[in-house]
Amino acid sequence: MTDPVIRALSASDAHLFDALPDPLGAREGHRRTRFRPDWKRVALRDGEVVARGAWWGGPDDSAPININWFDVAEGEEEAGAELLRSAPWQVELEINLPGDWREKTDLKAAAEARFAAARAAGYELLVERFIYRWTPEQGLPERPGRLRFGAEPDDAVFFDALRRIHSATLDAHALSAIKEGGLDQAAQQELDFFHWCPSPREWWQVAHTPEGDLAGIHIPAHNPTGPTIGFIGVVPEQRGRGYAYDLLAECTHFLVEQGAEFIGGATDRGNFPMAANFAKAGFPVIRERINFDPAGPAA
Repeated sequence: MTDPVIRALSASDAHLFDALPDPLGAREGHRRTRFRPDWKRVALRDGEVVARGAWWGGPDDSAPININWFDVAEGEEEAGAELLRSAPWQVELEINLPGDWREKTDLKAAAEARFAAARAAGYELLVERFIYRWTPEQGLPERPGRLRFGAEPDDAVFFDALRRIHSATLDAHALSAIKEGGLDQAAQQELDFFHWCPSPREWWQVAHTPEGDLAGIHIPAHNPTGPTIGFIGVVPEQRGRGYAYDLLAECTHFLVEQGAEFIGGATDRGNFPMAANFAKAGFPVIRERINFDPAGPAA
């Protein structure tokens, strides 16, 4: 068997990316995603595409922020690993999967082949996530009316709230940032991401109890693929009262009032309280996402 040839694509040969089957339905999941041809790479063996990856970033980014489409042909895990290892960007890998992939033998085998390739390239599992999509037929969640919401122009208020929220968090990405650089880094990464989003800064809201105490924050957002529940967080001293649902309901209403015809959302599979709130608010799980970190040692 000949060694695979790894190639970056261009506008003239971008069609090669479509040469592999798509058993996990990535194409449908990326209908609104805009990929740059030169950020797509393929592995060819004897002229046939046996692995592919699409690196992704915002329209103004000079380098990609993640890989969110990665496929390998049957038995070509090592070619997929080499595709990842040889890339000029070592960024987080997202493997997007149908919600029922664990129950269907063919989908599970396809998913596990991609996991094996990622691990062989030195990637380590970071987290498994639920991906949600609200549409109007789900109905708007009821607003409990217990909190007072308002805009807050001072980033320092959000930075402080994020530090408090992340001091006791279940979120794997936040925990990774805390391990690397402490609460300040975790809070700043959140702020940087939402400033990067194309939605207005004026949308960010704080929530207070009737007594005037800070209960939490919610950030309605648009990422490059559409409206999304950007962030929901309750400060530690206000937990146990179900306020995360209040924040989620308000965030949903806010986005609909801005014209959203669908709303995305996500939470870690292990964050059982937030998953329950999404279900209560009428957000069905449409896909799952497995995130791998490139920082691990090669398997």
